[in-house]
Amino acid sequence: MTPVFERALGSAFDTLDACVRAVHRERGTRRYAGEVEVERGLHPLAALCAWATRLPPAGRGPIEVEIAAGAADERWSRRVGTHVMRSRLWERDGLLHERLGAVTFVFRLRAHAGAIEWTVERVRALGLPLPSRWFAAVGAREAACDGRYTFDVRAALPRVGLLVRYRGWLDVG
Repeated sequence: MTPVFERALGSAFDTLDACVRAVHRERGTRRYAGEVEVERGLHPLAALCAWATRLPPAGRGPIEVEIAAGAADERWSRRVGTHVMRSRLWERDGLLHERLGAVTFVFRLRAHAGAIEWTVERVRALGLPLPSRWFAAVGAREAACDGRYTFDVRAALPRVGLLVRYRGWLDVG
């Protein structure tokens, strides 16, 4: 079977930078290491949302990412310090689904200038649909810079503000 991200992006997958393609094309289990900076929001609801999705704490330092890619899905484990954030990703109907804790996000992926841009289409928490307009400020970008895979993930909600932003790089060579 075609890998999850390649199915979600279709022929646009081939326009990605080689470094980004490498992260999403391989099967089996692989591990990457790099650096990350995590910012967390201060609103009390930000802490609740972070707990429900198991987001990492604020800080700066090393990150280790393990990706177990099978035929139907990918399982990601991101270790930031002693914190581990796990998620399961799969493709359905051209959209990428990601389950983080009690929340499932459905993203539309777009290839742009060799990078992947993620935008939220739908969200379910504890199986209940939430208004997609709440998640207009949730998204991610994967790219390459100086031969490294880079990521920039941000999440904010209306009236709550920043939930989390984490950005950094991984060595994939």
